Amino acid sequence: MSTLADIISCISDYDPDALPVARAKEVIRSFVTPISGVETLSLRSSLDRVLAEDIVSPINVPAHDNSAMDGYAVRAADLASDKPVALLEIGVALAGKEFNAEVGAGQCVRIMTGAVMPRGTDTVVIQEVTAAEGGHITIPPGQEHGQNRRLAGEDLRKGGSALRAGTLIRPAELGMIASLGIAEVSVRRRLRVAFFSTGDELRSIDDGGRPAGEQLGAGEVYDSNRYTLHGVLTRLGCEIIDMGVVRDDPVLLEAAFRKAAQLADAVITSGGVSVGEADYTKQMMAKLGEVVFWKIAMRPGRPMAFGRIQADGNNAYLFGLPGNPVAVMVTFYHFVRSALLFMMGRADTEPPLFPVKAQMDLRKRPGRTEYQRGILEHRNGEWTVRLTGAQGSGILRSMSEANCFVVLGHEQGNVKAGDPVDVMLMDGLV
Repeated sequence: MSTLADIISCISDYDPDALPVARAKEVIRSFVTPISGVETLSLRSSLDRVLAEDIVSPINVPAHDNSAMDGYAVRAADLASDKPVALLEIGVALAGKEFNAEVGAGQCVRIMTGAVMPRGTDTVVIQEVTAAEGGHITIPPGQEHGQNRRLAGEDLRKGGSALRAGTLIRPAELGMIASLGIAEVSVRRRLRVAFFSTGDELRSIDDGGRPAGEQLGAGEVYDSNRYTLHGVLTRLGCEIIDMGVVRDDPVLLEAAFRKAAQLADAVITSGGVSVGEADYTKQMMAKLGEVVFWKIAMRPGRPMAFGRIQADGNNAYLFGLPGNPVAVMVTFYHFVRSALLFMMGRADTEPPLFPVKAQMDLRKRPGRTEYQRGILEHRNGEWTVRLTGAQGSGILRSMSEANCFVVLGHEQGNVKAGDPVDVMLMDGLV
């Protein structure tokens, strides 16, 4: 098992007080490992799970050459390129019912979509362009050899790879697996993630939170981060363990970290990693494992802790996120999410970036990556993006109103209206 110190020693330009986003991601990816547990589920129950083994097609899909359209199955050799041809209709081929006779020269067969191609035929002419008279079908010139025909194994060939391990099973994959006649699949077990918030100032609406409209005590705030984390982790398909709010007390914090390490594969905390905050959280993280504390060159979400903690022989990866609500969401989306997907065995862990035109000037200081909250919209025939408004790390409304992140790179400076910027869609992230 690699140590965090060994991995860090191999990272060039490592500076925990000004760590670029790319370097932090490199450390995290090099350190975490996928879980090994596998279970067998019925096909319907496997939706949104991660495939644990390759699926090899046991059959050809489709099983036979068949028609892609309603029309007439013909022999391309009978057709002419410069004049109509009249062919004798000798029967009908229906889907699910094979036409048994051989089709000879000058003959054709009426065929329905999905029906097996009659022996001797290789082309389908759609019925809309034909004319019928006296048992003969007139085919116009200009038809192409093999048109409107699906070949056996065109979708999947017997013995070929249908789906790779690490694939997320979506509705499309359910249909594909079903088309192979497979009723059960092997999937990774659900990733177990424990999370809690830290701070004496936090009130939870689950534990005696005051009724709406009642004033909080001096310095108190409602804990929103656990509800955000509940949402994103549920959307990811994790098995979640909500451990509530833990006060700034070393005994309580150590007990929480130990319990989390015993129960979960990963632990996420919010609060307690910024300069000037109570040191108990940092002390407990360091006491129970190997943890690094970073000031990442990003906005929002600069402070972050990462590592591994242990209790009673169990290990769990630890992600210590900032306390500000927007910073929690941004650091989760851009660091924790991809790490958890990798632990789940997913092959696709990083969402794509798309260049679009900025509607407004954007202020940006080189030397850090910024994740501004934006609204992607289609205007005047092109996709453009504008900011949601104030971008402070405590303005949770900026996340609620946004449908994308505007990702401004580490070395990037100010952006002028009309310039291209990279956006990352929020829909589908989690």
